[in-house]
Amino acid sequence: MLDDELSKRDASTSAVPGGRWSRIARLGVLASGVAGSMLAEGTRQLAQGKRPRIGDLLLTPENAYRVAEQLARLRGAAMKFGQLLSMDAGDLLPPEFGAILARLRADAKAMPMSQLVSVLDANWGHGWDRHFRQFSFTPMAAASVGQVHLAQTKDGRRLAIKVQYPGVRQSIDSDVDNVATLLRVSGLLPRGLDVGPLLRESKRQLHAEADYLGEGAWLSRYAGLLGDAPEFMLPEVHADLTTESVLAMSCMGGVPVESLLQAPQAPQAERDRVAGLLFRLLFREIFEFRLIQTDPNFANYRYDNASRQVILLDFGATRPYPAAVVDAYRRLMASAVVGDRQEMSMAASAIGYFRADIGERQRQLVLDVFLHACEPLRHAGAYDFGKSDLPARIRDTGLALSTERNSWHTPPADALFLHRKAGGLYLLAAKLKARVDIGALFLPYASRQAPS
Repeated sequence: MLDDELSKRDASTSAVPGGRWSRIARLGVLASGVAGSMLAEGTRQLAQGKRPRIGDLLLTPENAYRVAEQLARLRGAAMKFGQLLSMDAGDLLPPEFGAILARLRADAKAMPMSQLVSVLDANWGHGWDRHFRQFSFTPMAAASVGQVHLAQTKDGRRLAIKVQYPGVRQSIDSDVDNVATLLRVSGLLPRGLDVGPLLRESKRQLHAEADYLGEGAWLSRYAGLLGDAPEFMLPEVHADLTTESVLAMSCMGGVPVESLLQAPQAPQAERDRVAGLLFRLLFREIFEFRLIQTDPNFANYRYDNASRQVILLDFGATRPYPAAVVDAYRRLMASAVVGDRQEMSMAASAIGYFRADIGERQRQLVLDVFLHACEPLRHAGAYDFGKSDLPARIRDTGLALSTERNSWHTPPADALFLHRKAGGLYLLAAKLKARVDIGALFLPYASRQAPS
């Protein structure tokens, strides 16, 4: 009976390739498929009397789907790097590619039950099921690095168990290098763009995210930092069942935070309050904690209807920020509020936005992006994210900058991860159609001395 159950469940899942060569082979299949698609499309266009361009043959929706599908099957760093590209390199990729790659932010295939059991055996030892009254082998969620299962221990604890895919930690460096090479050779990344610093930082960040003992420590630290904020709820780490590859946490209830838009018990005022809490938390993370959970995935926020608390999840992407970078961002935001472009330029230089040979036109375009991004801070009163076209204007300004090929410059990793978090909150606020007085939330931090 168990064998039959294993077979049925495994048929709807996808085993995670664990070996280095099997993962490289997957990427080889991807490259071959993209090349074959280009050949077929070129033949079709030639038959129609057209003279195809290489870029048009490469950047097709079919190839975008092919890339996303293979990265979703690989999981691990390959998928995570694809997620990073889909969010942070949107101005460098065609809209069709960006839209399909965006599915990587929320779509991963679960590993088969047989592979899951092997991972748990390796981490908890054979006979681990004796500790549990119930263990759900069907994951409640699957992401790039691991999947989450519900369980109840013999002593009555209700837990969410995050189990890391096998081979993920060992394949991080080669995955990132191989995906970057594939994108570079295929022409998806501009030749003049130096992604070396981003690749190194992506590896470092991914190694940190693959260390579940480290994530448990960040989660416990955040719980302490937010001890004065009862409006938030965080899971508790259960150390007796936590290893480097398995993270055991108390099971949190609640509903997806974006579902508040449809919920009758969440009127406009409550949606505004929730979005305001998250922006207030962001400012505390930057200016008080100097510690930011940089993953903006909506799934990391839930809402408890009974207590009206916001539930915070997933601290694998937590990142400490140097005091000098934090102060430069304070100056950048404060000067953007008053439109002081000279001070903005000096603050942006301190962060590391400008390379030495940047032209004045490119410098001003970068400052234009900052001014757009800080529009909610400059707005008097509550900013209506639901009615704003701010994301489109930021995108258009970024596209204008991206056409200046000679000025392409990869911002520091600290900047990329912070922008990723802030951009995610903007999107969530727009999703909730929230109205938030961002300027009032930032005001206590606008001066050099942050509140204690």
